[in-house]
Amino acid sequence: MPHTQQPQTQELTVDVVVIGGGAVGENAAQYAIEGTDLTAVIVEGHLLGGECSYYACMPSKALLRPLDVAGTSADVDGVSPARLDHGGLLERRDSFVSNYDDSSQVEWAESAGIQVVRGHARLVGERTVRVDDAAALTITARHSVIIATGSEPKVPGEFEGVEAWTSADATGVVEVPERLAIVGGGVVACEAATWLAGLGAQVTLLVRGPDLLSDNEPFAGQSVLEGMKTHGVDVVFNASVTSCRRENPEATGLGKIHGGTVQLQTTAGDFEADEVLLATGRAPRLGDLGLDAVGLTPDHVLDDDLPNSLHAVGDASGDVPLTHWGKYRARVVGAKIRAAATGGPEPFVAEYAPVPQVIFTEPQVAQVGPTEATAREQGIEVVTAEVPYNSTAGSALLRNDVPGRAKIVVDGSTRCVVGATFVGPEAGEQLHAATIAITGQVPVHVLRHAVPSYPTVSELWLRLLEELPGEMRRPRD
Repeated sequence: MPHTQQPQTQELTVDVVVIGGGAVGENAAQYAIEGTDLTAVIVEGHLLGGECSYYACMPSKALLRPLDVAGTSADVDGVSPARLDHGGLLERRDSFVSNYDDSSQVEWAESAGIQVVRGHARLVGERTVRVDDAAALTITARHSVIIATGSEPKVPGEFEGVEAWTSADATGVVEVPERLAIVGGGVVACEAATWLAGLGAQVTLLVRGPDLLSDNEPFAGQSVLEGMKTHGVDVVFNASVTSCRRENPEATGLGKIHGGTVQLQTTAGDFEADEVLLATGRAPRLGDLGLDAVGLTPDHVLDDDLPNSLHAVGDASGDVPLTHWGKYRARVVGAKIRAAATGGPEPFVAEYAPVPQVIFTEPQVAQVGPTEATAREQGIEVVTAEVPYNSTAGSALLRNDVPGRAKIVVDGSTRCVVGATFVGPEAGEQLHAATIAITGQVPVHVLRHAVPSYPTVSELWLRLLEELPGEMRRPRD
């Protein structure tokens, strides 16, 4: 038998190895080495920039913004309603995802001193990974390995074999279904229903529970529901899917209709659609990572029970699955690794940083910190203030019809804002002020002296603070 020569194993040693090249992994690598002579490698098997850049945040907002502008133009006197150009809308999406080309992301990484290796990385030992798709490449980290593998869609058993759409198909839509069923009632479901209805689909939202956006203040889900109905979306509550069948399912490609008619049986009746989109949540992507090679399981990652040389950030860590939050945590972890590797001072980390989120529905929902209900569950001495979103001259100027409300949750013992929710047109632009107030632990008697400009929507802060009990207008005795 002739001798077959085995490929020679290539070896590489750097200071930091990041498994996963999404936005979180990029931030972790950048902050771990910036301003030093340290070296870093990102291993990515798909597009550098990850889900957020190509299949989630950027394409979804590229699709939603024109709809928002068109809706505003139809609801402001003195302006002729804009006409949506569906082809132009999809072209705008394509431009924001760089036509699924990550060349510019690779150029950025290299300019930041980060080497990019293509392939699937697995842990094979302490601070050592093997890249399966490269030429037998083994990479050893002198200091740290960072897991930043993101998350993947959850596909309930009743949808196996159906070739249902995931959120990537929804943002990458090429063929707009005439009838679309969306399973879910959270952020992805509500945003996708908004742009797909705008593209002409007849959307039916099948919600397992009794309301939309159940993690937010109740008025948020109610306002979004009213907006959905205005645009012809049929929302069905208490509709758990018990079975799903499809004629000739086929993996036809991203954003294309994946086969024939879909039949759904639910606790609220039977439904038929040309496509079904699963917005049923995501799970950390921790399989096939080689954790067992270093004596670990996914639970160790999710419990942050890891050796000092191994870190997890972003969705993979089980933390709040939001890009901006994952990037923040990656900056913190990267800075700590840099300090440990160089002997520099430990970086400052705020005692408490709240998690903000904007949902780009019509109207927008912007929320940071706990809701009133959650704050009470946490044992906070809750004081609230709530006003209509159109209660200022600035917000009333935005449109003819200004829906929504604004609310703050205050800790009565510290008299600091701990949570805030804004629901209304361009509500997301109001959120950062709340995030700063919470992070800075600014008492409301001081916050009252942050004067909002007139006439702007930010005067909602004045209205909210005026709604608080009078004794909160001065320091505690």
